[in-house]
Amino acid sequence: MPYLMGLDISTTGAKALIIDESGNVVAVANTPQPISQPHPLWSEQNPADWWDGIASSIRTALSDANLTGDDISAIGLTGQMHGLVLLDENGDVLRPSILWNDQRTQAQCDYMTETIGFERLIALTGNRALTGFTAPKLLWVRDNEPEVYAQVKQMLLPKDYIRYKLTDTYATDLAGAAGTSLLNVAERTWSSEVLEALDIPADWMPPVHEGTEVTGTISQAGADATGLKVGTPVVGGGGDQAAGAIGMGCVTPDKIGVTVGTSGVVFAPLAEYAYEPDGRLHAFCHSVPNTWHFMGVMLSAAGSLQWYKDTFAPDMNFDDLLKEAKDVPAGSEGLFFMPYLTGERTPHPDPLARGAFIGMTTRHTRGHMTRAVLEGVAFGLKDSFTLIDNAGLPDEFEVRISGGGAKSPFWQQIIADVLGAPLVNINTTEGGAFGAAILASINAGLYEDVATACETMIQTGDKVAVGDDQAVYAERYAIYQTLYPVLKDTFAKL
Repeated sequence: MPYLMGLDISTTGAKALIIDESGNVVAVANTPQPISQPHPLWSEQNPADWWDGIASSIRTALSDANLTGDDISAIGLTGQMHGLVLLDENGDVLRPSILWNDQRTQAQCDYMTETIGFERLIALTGNRALTGFTAPKLLWVRDNEPEVYAQVKQMLLPKDYIRYKLTDTYATDLAGAAGTSLLNVAERTWSSEVLEALDIPADWMPPVHEGTEVTGTISQAGADATGLKVGTPVVGGGGDQAAGAIGMGCVTPDKIGVTVGTSGVVFAPLAEYAYEPDGRLHAFCHSVPNTWHFMGVMLSAAGSLQWYKDTFAPDMNFDDLLKEAKDVPAGSEGLFFMPYLTGERTPHPDPLARGAFIGMTTRHTRGHMTRAVLEGVAFGLKDSFTLIDNAGLPDEFEVRISGGGAKSPFWQQIIADVLGAPLVNINTTEGGAFGAAILASINAGLYEDVATACETMIQTGDKVAVGDDQAVYAERYAIYQTLYPVLKDTFAKL
């Protein structure tokens, strides 16, 4: 039986997953990853830790499945997007990787916008210049660490450093490259206009590939470190959100993905390239060849509930906490929660946005506050859903939901009522690594295309219909939309 492997370099762990040709998960191993915050706003990791972690996870997964490297037909890669890895002429790492959640680069974002022009930058790259993206990080190194910048010969994304260590090949996938702010997203190639405007050498950029294309094969050094077989193909894969969407089966425009993890994501595949003129939605290449996607991201989704529990009810479990909220009527009797605990991205690209409870009275209990948090996150997802809807959703579509926060049927019902759309659960919770393995299945000759693979490997489960509270939430959402504009200047002063 052929087996497929998906590798995921996330911010918190290096995961190796093995599935069979039917999509059954055979083994999963995850090695936790340390993170460094040496200064305010900084967030960094050591690429050597990723390599040690993924090599350990691969060996553990193979052992747990009682398999050898000979049993793996193909490998897909995914991981955190936007991170900057800089290598010298010998392929050695020059400095710690600056991660997606690093916030030090606002001055460089402003420079990019001024140099290229706001409208032109969005037209070319599909996005505003944001502190999380890769290009501003590269400019920051040029501005602040010129001795490092002078040695740069190659720029990679986090998962592509693992690709390099496995295959001795420089390459990246189009979904990941679209998050650098250096790709011409419509043409699916590096933007010579952006590179020239920013004076970034084009030969630092790795070759780009579709998610199902072979980018290299396991080298002898890669095999020695991991137990994989020399010559095993490694495909392009995708950034974590695109690969995660494939793991949900969101590969055609009629399937929308909602992920309620630490952050919240609404993912909408596109058959043709499009972008939101104000840059409030991300427009990226999908890992499905020759397709694109819109994506809205809120930074604190299930993370808001985790913070709330840790702060106000540390001794309670989530089930008991949510049970109190079930006794509170929809709308929390006028109490609102703004889920901007770590700033916001969609629809308000504002790192200075802050969380808030608004409308509190002596009538309100902890149950009201809990329900307000659940509703506030649902309203945040609705912001992205509304922008995508305005850009043009198909007449008929299905919303698939995943993520740790999506495990609660109560919260799912609130989200369905707020979105005004039924939700569909899926059979897997392995996210990006599962999607990366699906992408590898095409090269292994198991399936003709990604959509066919998803139809076979992904099964849908319980459905959540829109309930009676939809009308209440429509009224509350209209009020919610007025809150950020009123408080924006106050947040900045704070």
